[in-house]
Amino acid sequence: MTQPSDEPTQPPRRRRYAGKNPRRFQDRYKELAPENHPGIIEHVRARGRTPAGAHVPILVAEVLACLAPRAGETFVDCTVGFGGHAIEFLRRLAPGGRLIGFDVDQAQLQRTGERLAEAGFTPSLHHGNFAGLAKAVAREAPEGVDAVFADLGVSSMQLDDPARGFSYKEDGPLDMRMDARRKDTAADLLAKLSGEELSDALRDLADEEDHERIARGIEQARSRKRLGRTQELVDVVFAAKGITRKQWKDRAPGKALHPAARTFLALRILVNDELATLRELLRSAPWCLRAGGRIALLTFHSGEDRLVKHAFEEGLLQGLYREISPEVIRATNEEIRSNPRASSAKLRWAIKP
Repeated sequence: MTQPSDEPTQPPRRRRYAGKNPRRFQDRYKELAPENHPGIIEHVRARGRTPAGAHVPILVAEVLACLAPRAGETFVDCTVGFGGHAIEFLRRLAPGGRLIGFDVDQAQLQRTGERLAEAGFTPSLHHGNFAGLAKAVAREAPEGVDAVFADLGVSSMQLDDPARGFSYKEDGPLDMRMDARRKDTAADLLAKLSGEELSDALRDLADEEDHERIARGIEQARSRKRLGRTQELVDVVFAAKGITRKQWKDRAPGKALHPAARTFLALRILVNDELATLRELLRSAPWCLRAGGRIALLTFHSGEDRLVKHAFEEGLLQGLYREISPEVIRATNEEIRSNPRASSAKLRWAIKP
């Protein structure tokens, strides 16, 4: 019979980061559970990074200044996401105000709904994109709404998680669907689009100067095997641009755009049909606003911004709007230092007569 040992048992070793500053999303366990690690969010933000699994709302003060929410009004947040802008709206709409919200990511919409409920708010949330704005407003606010807002950027929760397929920094499935109900993933589109269609998309949607070489590289790579992983596509882009990963790492300045960034942007837009959805929002929004209603849109690439700028200018000429933003509003240097993802954000607004 084994005698019990008199030696004290060692407590289980405390889990530690894999390195001082872990690179992999799944290794950042403190950031993914900030409630268990007080101060971690502030620590990460102070280093100029966005905490893993979190989203820092952009241009909040500027958005609030444009939309001027007041108690009792009805607002639409077309991209609820993590709820950063939504909760600021709700605080100012109380008492008596309402928020109608949309998001294509069902899991995130549920989590955000729970967060807002814990804060004492019960907005009307819809799983879907903002192309359904007109129907929702006709049903819930037939007299019209006081403001419409959309943040057209991809949330940090989606970008950071390699399992979603948006990241060119870590390996994951080539998915990129914001809404899991969509049929085609990025891998599906890479398999069936022609080389010419791929080249056109890279040029028109992401201003990729090497669009033809990258499209040819994709055609050659998929003739050997299906491209199903993010890093497989990154390898194709590096090869098309004639550089290796090591060469890029050695010569790239700290904040230089990753060689695959524009390719991933174009694919994401295609997968989620983002520009068609935006066009529908721009078409229907003026008719959803009541007199004096405001609209503000945050864009993150030139294609989106051009659509918004032209729609607002055309709306001004047609009398749909009485005033539009004279120039684009950008994040301050201070905000960009705190949240680098704000650097490409552009805010435009318009007001109905």
